Amino acid sequence: MECLIGIQGKDFVLMASDTVSARSIVKMKNDQDKMFKLSDKLLMAVAGEPGDTVQFAEYICKNIQLYKMRNGYELSASAAANFTRRNVADALRSQRPKFVNILLAGSDDTGPSLHFLDYLGSLIQVPFAVHGYGGMFTLSIMDRHYRKDMTKEEALALLQQCITEIQKRFLVDTPQFKVRAVSKTGVEDLGFVKAPAPADS
Repeated sequence: MECLIGIQGKDFVLMASDTVSARSIVKMKNDQDKMFKLSDKLLMAVAGEPGDTVQFAEYICKNIQLYKMRNGYELSASAAANFTRRNVADALRSQRPKFVNILLAGSDDTGPSLHFLDYLGSLIQVPFAVHGYGGMFTLSIMDRHYRKDMTKEEALALLQQCITEIQKRFLVDTPQFKVRAVSKTGVEDLGFVKAPAPADS
């Protein structure tokens, strides 16, 4: 029932995640941050089992920081994505699999990149991606309107269109989405996209 959205633009990657923390039929909070800053130019959004997502994201974050301390430079976005995939795949083949779905965004010397990783360890670099049921409402919108040379304003408008469609058609209440952007200048917090006000009858 969670939703993660990623859109790669001309020189940035836009990431959005819903902020609902729920278990079964109970909503526990509306301000859960599902994005983790792995380094200055790496951002990971996670969805799945609540314990697995937090523990696994913190494990990846600390290991990427350790790599930088030992070697004096940061992992590229592609290297970080493959390191994360290897850990998901190893856990899947152990007695403690991690039920996490991940979008990993980064910017390095090769430019911006967005990686899609699921709980089975399938990894692919994509121009846009959605995890969760929200993809059933938004992938067709992005397929129609996405361009690889989009500016940040155009990507934000497309993201708003996708979120509006989710909030209009999805039976689960998703009152707001947290939005961040990753570029060569680092990770930028863009605040929240909230549900549109209901029209007067």
